[in-house]
Amino acid sequence: MSILHRASFTVSAALLDQLPPPTTAEVCFVGRSNSGKSSAINVLTNQRRLAFSSKTPGRTRLINLFGIPDPIEPGAHLGFLVDLPGYGYASVARHEKEEWADTLGGYLRTRTSLAGVVMLIDIRRGVTDLDKRMADWIAPTGIPVLALLTKADKLPYGQRLKAVANVKKELAEIGALNAMPFSATERIGLDTATAQIENWISPKVVP
Repeated sequence: MSILHRASFTVSAALLDQLPPPTTAEVCFVGRSNSGKSSAINVLTNQRRLAFSSKTPGRTRLINLFGIPDPIEPGAHLGFLVDLPGYGYASVARHEKEEWADTLGGYLRTRTSLAGVVMLIDIRRGVTDLDKRMADWIAPTGIPVLALLTKADKLPYGQRLKAVANVKKELAEIGALNAMPFSATERIGLDTATAQIENWISPKVVP
């Protein structure tokens, strides 16, 4: 069983200073509203309702931490999956978008326990201006990024490969970038994405 399957809700925070002190590895999930972020978290953790998507897209404002228990030390965590607020929904007021941008950017720039970023991009939309803005925040940190091109089942195989190439080109400023097709419903790319995230949380020792 994947260690991700043991993830459970730990804490929510509306502001960065409400988060618990950084301790062990965190892997955060970022993406536009409606990019399939909640579905991806749920399928990766093999749980139906761990991550919630708001009925009104763009209204989920909390940072949610899901802890992965340490099998050796009771009460401790191997790491955390961090669900950051979705960004870019048209109906949200501009000042609210800016507040979210400050929160997202602040977390990505200052969270010392951040081990990796999972960026969700709808494969049919490609990289948007807001995705590029997110990449601009991430690139200077040197933190590795896994770009999951969600809803890959909607495109034939050849178009998926072309979409991956385009994402790699448009997000080239992120030095450590891996991009791949992903589908929560058809479980496309699930094993590979799981292995990458597991390795960020609990790195494998390679002789």
